[in-house]
Amino acid sequence: MSGALSISVRHCRLCGMDLAADNQSGLCSPCQHQSKASAAPDVPDDFWDAESLRQALADRHMGQVIRAFRQHPFHRASFGRRGIPQSRVGDWLVLTQAQVSRMESGSPPQNLDTLIHVARALRVPARLLWFSLPQTQTTASDAPPVPRQAQHPDPVVRASQDAWRSVRRRLNAERAVLSEAAAQLYDPALRIESSALLAPTAWLPPEPVPLERVALRWDPAPIAPILDGAAHEGLGARPLRLLDQRFDRYTLAVRYLDSPTLFENRPSYRLTGVQWGSDGNGELSFSLSTYFDKLDLCEAIGHEFAAANGSGSDRARWGPLTLRRAVGDPFDLRIRPMIPAITTLLLRRRPDGSATFFLHWRDPGRVATAGGLYDAIPAGEFQPSSVLAQPDGPDFDLWRNIVRELNEELLGAPEFDGSASQPLDYDRWPLYRALQRGRDAGAVRAYCFGVGCDALTLAATIPSVLVIDDAVFDELFGDIAPHNAEGITVAALSDQQPATGIPFNEQNITRFLRNEPLAPPGAACLALAWKHRRLLLAP
Repeated sequence: MSGALSISVRHCRLCGMDLAADNQSGLCSPCQHQSKASAAPDVPDDFWDAESLRQALADRHMGQVIRAFRQHPFHRASFGRRGIPQSRVGDWLVLTQAQVSRMESGSPPQNLDTLIHVARALRVPARLLWFSLPQTQTTASDAPPVPRQAQHPDPVVRASQDAWRSVRRRLNAERAVLSEAAAQLYDPALRIESSALLAPTAWLPPEPVPLERVALRWDPAPIAPILDGAAHEGLGARPLRLLDQRFDRYTLAVRYLDSPTLFENRPSYRLTGVQWGSDGNGELSFSLSTYFDKLDLCEAIGHEFAAANGSGSDRARWGPLTLRRAVGDPFDLRIRPMIPAITTLLLRRRPDGSATFFLHWRDPGRVATAGGLYDAIPAGEFQPSSVLAQPDGPDFDLWRNIVRELNEELLGAPEFDGSASQPLDYDRWPLYRALQRGRDAGAVRAYCFGVGCDALTLAATIPSVLVIDDAVFDELFGDIAPHNAEGITVAALSDQQPATGIPFNEQNITRFLRNEPLAPPGAACLALAWKHRRLLLAP
């Protein structure tokens, strides 16, 4: 018929499923997931006869299928009594550990894309499923896998976004080198033990302060920061979204152009005051903010530096750093929302007074910051465990935040990700109670080193150290998870050594401080712990 509109229905190039009109990737949603994921290893023929798996499949609950799969006796024989860690399954599914946990414990997933994706990744036999799997085409004409992010059709916008991704990749690949270069911009006296973590004298007590002597105060009326993530000075670190418009915030560019696996906005505590008294006590003041408020400025500052100081640069330059210039004094708490992480070096104290320590290699594909670097473990943002960030609530406590990170990073437990409706009940949590008993008995000791800022991004950190006696450590952390949602736990220098920690000696301290890509907060913790080792490891 003359003038009729011709509609061309396109199909997924792998399974043949109809595609939405605005789908530019050539793949349906399940195939897009599958192109990023890796499949679980093969299992024996009788694996799926297990009663727990059959019941989960009969209940049509894919989350319980995942749990039964992880905890199957076949996998316990290889991975230990807990079976496969949720973080490992998350790798296969391209999900975070917290997302896997919520899928297991929540209501049955109903989204067909999700069901297909999990079934394919776990290799669930099609005969056991309550839905059909699309048939995968395997013709020689199949195109190569699509990139993780679709390309923008406009060449100017595409060039802007490609250039941004290139700088973002360099920022993540060379953070240790870039941090050292950025430290050149500041007075050498600000460097904490020659690391790239900076602090004025007023932010550092003369020796480690026991954590129970660091008081937290809630600031009910904080001054609004002068700079935020939408600052005009940061436009250069944000690519074009449309031909005449840049992304409003740096985190929006990350989400749409280069999103890591773990990238969620959460309530976070904002630092508003630092004070160390001559009596050996300290006080830190806080109000409330969000994690993305931190990233919008700090990651943009780092991005700006990486763009202005290429690989051939022999010295950092202030000239093009408009956002960093706008910040000015990196320790002025009125200029920007300063939202600290808590970075803790874990020392396992032996009966003879020696010790071992543990590190964390941060996977750049999973995390938004410090990817590709070693860091102290446990480390994490100072955040509440629920959406109720109460000034007098149980989460507003440095020690409890450290325990939550220990649970996640050493034991591979699900993360308390801030989405719960009520705060965590610490008094009923066995791990917390056990560690608190250890503190009361002097077998577990935590200290604060002060507050500092990473020279590259100006992100704030509260460096600290946790010393746990050998017997208590074995009781609580004898089965350390090798992986977690953010990377890999480093508990030995080689596969031939027992995973009981890296010997805390001058040779190993020097190696990591001088020759390994170590995040500035972790470097500061390691150097300060070595400097004060007699105090920290005293009986």
